[in-house]
Parts: sequence; structure tokens; C-alpha cells
Amino acid sequence: MNSKNNYYDVVIAGQGAAAFAAGLYSARYQMDTLIIGETFGGETATGGLIENYPGYPEIDGFDLMLKFKEQVEKYDVPIVDDKVDSVKKQDGLFKVNTFGGETFSAGSVILAVGRDRRTLNLQNEEEWVGRGVSYCSTCDAPMHKNNVVAIVGGGNAAVEGAILLARYASEVYLIYRKGKFTRPEPIILEQLNQSQNIHQVMSTNVTQLHGTDGLDSISIDKAYNGVSKLDVDGIFIEIGADPRVEIPNQLNLELNEKNEVIVDSAMKTNMDGIFAAGDLCNSSGDLKQTITAASQGAIAATSSYHYIMNLKSS
Repeated sequence: MNSKNNYYDVVIAGQGAAAFAAGLYSARYQMDTLIIGETFGGETATGGLIENYPGYPEIDGFDLMLKFKEQVEKYDVPIVDDKVDSVKKQDGLFKVNTFGGETFSAGSVILAVGRDRRTLNLQNEEEWVGRGVSYCSTCDAPMHKNNVVAIVGGGNAAVEGAILLARYASEVYLIYRKGKFTRPEPIILEQLNQSQNIHQVMSTNVTQLHGTDGLDSISIDKAYNGVSKLDVDGIFIEIGADPRVEIPNQLNLELNEKNEVIVDSAMKTNMDGIFAAGDLCNSSGDLKQTITAASQGAIAATSSYHYIMNLKSS
């Protein structure tokens, strides 16, 4: 779908599951649609093997996102490989500027820019995502049946991840930089303490990742059972993620205590014409998955369609 004078009924910011699903539905509603995203595939593309997306018993996350993109491209939706720099409302329309210097006008905007995973900032960490390094225990735990794994963090996500991993892995090292867990729910801690194959490695940091073409061991800064290097098949980094709120802050969108964009059941924000979907928003609570992102993108596109139709009829 090509638009004249750089106007689009909807501009979608992002190139992950939420953005592509929004693009697909917007195109099927015959809206002039544009997708702008800096990084192809979002979290899904770097998640390695996925075994919980309906319709695919197993598929690499990158390949799944390629299928999303290919389906959108069949509808001739243009995709700009750039980052949205600013969004401003002027005379009832939105002016969307990119870092590359392009400007587009839009009747509505769907924000699907996701979030930035907090990292350990270690050498090879980014390179080995999908090759031993993971940021999603829910996604990748079944891949580690009878393996030895480590998980880093001290919040609910890390402790719940360790408990989940313990169902598959033979041994789990739960590594936390503090000496005591204070954030997880008591019932979760009780389950943790009852697990026979979870080793709680406290007051400890991971300092190095080792391997040749992927992870095979890690170094820690405090010896555990006399050793400072642990042989592991995988490491899960569950130290949180931060929603990308630069554009939401520009627009004064309402955020919750986790800095997630607050949306209603139709993915509407507090600003008319601005919708949000995927990991950026609060819609699915703590469950941030490809399937929830895709469903939210579809809902956001439907809401955008109704918004644009109302504008054109008024």
C-alpha cells in the first residue's frame, strides 16, 4: 500500500510481533499503513528455538519473525528500517520523524517498540543469545532437559524461572548479587527452598562467559563449593527489562509503576489516536510473549481502524 504526500492512516513503530500483527490487520482493513522499526523481529527474533507458539511445534524465533514479515509484505505494506525519533500532534494529525531525517503524517499511531532487556554487559553476551544465553526462562526452559543451567536475578521472574527450569534441567544455579531474596512472593520462595536441584548462589556476580561458538561455562566472583567457574549449558538473565518510553514521554502518555504504557482493552492510551501493543504496555501483565504481543497488535489495528473511520466520517 503506497501513500501520497507521506500521509498514512496508521504509522506503526516497531518491527516485532506486535508491530507486524498490527501491520497485517491494518492492511487487511485497507488502511494506508507504514511500519517503522530499527531492529527486525524484536525479542522473538533473538529468542532462539520457540516451542510454545501455536501452529509450530518448534521454530527458530528469527524464522518465525520472517514469516510475520513476509505475510505483511504480501499486502505491500512499506517497512522503513529506522528508529522513530519523535511523534507530535499537529492540526489533528501526527507528525512522525525518524532518526534518518524522514517525516511522515499519520491519522493514528501504534507504538509497538517493546523494551530493552537489562544485560550483564559481559563479553559474548549479545553474540551468544540463542546459543546458551537467554533472557526468557518461560520461552527456553524446555530446551534444557537434563542440562545444567544458571539463572541470574533475584526478583519474581528469576525465582519463578529457576523453579520452572528445575523441572527440566538436572541442576540449576540461581545466582543473585545480594545475600537475601526480598522481592519474590513468600509462596514462591517456599517453592524455591523445597527444590532439590536448585543451588542458591548468593552474594555473587557472574563475571565472564566462556565458550567457542556458544556458552559452555561461566565465571563467578565468589567461589561456590570451592570453585569459581561453573560448567553450564545455558544461562538465563532475568534481571528485568525497561519499556522504551522515549516516545510515550514525549506524548505525555500515562505510565504505570513499571513504566509500562497504560492501555484499555482496546489498546487505547490516554491520547486519542495513539495506541500501544506488546511488551511496551501493561495489557498482559507479566506475561510478555510472542502470542500476547501479536494479539495486542491485532487489537490495536482494529481500534485504529475504527478511529480513522470515525475521523473520515466526521
